[in-house]
Amino acid sequence: MAHDGHGNGTHDGHEGHGHGSGHGSHGHGNSHGHGNSHAHAHASKDLDWGAMAEYLEQRATVFAPQYTGIIADLKADLRDRGHTPARIIDAGAGPGILTCRLAEAFPEAEAYAVDAARPLLERAQERAKSKGLDGRVRTHEAELPEGLDGIGPADVIWLGQSLHHMGDQQAALTRLADALAPGGVLVLLEGGLSTRFLPRDFGFGRPGLENRIEAVRDNWFNEMRESLDGAKRETEHWPAMLAAAGLRPAATRSYLVDRPAPPAPEARAHILDTFTRSREMMGEHLDAEDRAALDRLLDPADELSLHRRDDVFVLGAQTVHFAVK
Repeated sequence: MAHDGHGNGTHDGHEGHGHGSGHGSHGHGNSHGHGNSHAHAHASKDLDWGAMAEYLEQRATVFAPQYTGIIADLKADLRDRGHTPARIIDAGAGPGILTCRLAEAFPEAEAYAVDAARPLLERAQERAKSKGLDGRVRTHEAELPEGLDGIGPADVIWLGQSLHHMGDQQAALTRLADALAPGGVLVLLEGGLSTRFLPRDFGFGRPGLENRIEAVRDNWFNEMRESLDGAKRETEHWPAMLAAAGLRPAATRSYLVDRPAPPAPEARAHILDTFTRSREMMGEHLDAEDRAALDRLLDPADELSLHRRDDVFVLGAQTVHFAVK
């Protein structure tokens, strides 16, 4: 699964990558973080991984400040404890965006991009080579969490919006904790606030459209979780689950993405892509008035469309849990 990039908030993701558990993942994000797109992509076996990689890469650009903050705090923690990482695992790495950022942040470490989607890992290899990191960035095609067994103990395991694609999340966390070296850190991106893009009332249709889209996304996310192999329902008390996995919860922090209106070109492109995916994947679950509003928002000829309006923005929060072995 890759880092969910769901595009929005809690299950979003982040930064968004690709797959790790057999379905795919990263770049989405809304209420559960799933987001607007990526999460639903898992339902398709004929996914266009090239297009998904482009979406995840675009989202990573817009959400970059979140990841800058998370990595800065990770570096500070490791430095304060005198721990220099030699091996980093990006579990559910997708096209390797975070893998490369982690390799850049820790120049003495090898970084492994682990994912089940080969086309995304090929993008990760290309990205590493273009950045001169191919000597330290490796790709590893495997399902999670089993696929980490052949890599060896890691000083950092980055788990960005990929845990919720594993049926038994507690068992997966315990197995991932086993792959950490003593003193190593597991960085778990789960939870937060769904990303918002529009004013509550944007001038036509019923106000609150994004809330109704999120409700559909929540239903989809619940069904996705229930359909996973070995699915078990857990109270999503992530620090308690990390402790049950044998780790010491060290901190929980939330990181904001705040790209105010009017949007920069890359933010507008991401907003358009997000709503296009919402229309394609969730439109049938919305009523006729909401579908018509989405169609207007996506019509480039409409003066009030997302292509033209200057009141759209990107605002969301990603919660991150740090735990030490």
